[in-house]
Amino acid sequence: MGGTPSLQPLVEQVLACFDAYSRARAARDGLLSSSRTSPHQEQRAFEDLRRAIEGLRNAAP
Repeated sequence: MGGTPSLQPLVEQVLACFDAYSRARAARDGLLSSSRTSPHQEQRAFEDLRRAIEGLRNAAP
């Protein structure tokens, strides 16, 4: 790629964060109280996703 850093690790980070956020959203209203996520956990997962997307945007040419 001619000296351009690979975006693959950043894409993988976005996908991992999206997966964590979607799981937190799905577990928010789960039937088992032990598997539910708190609003704080959901917000943290969303912020992680937002930061990962920003990192990818900033690294893209």
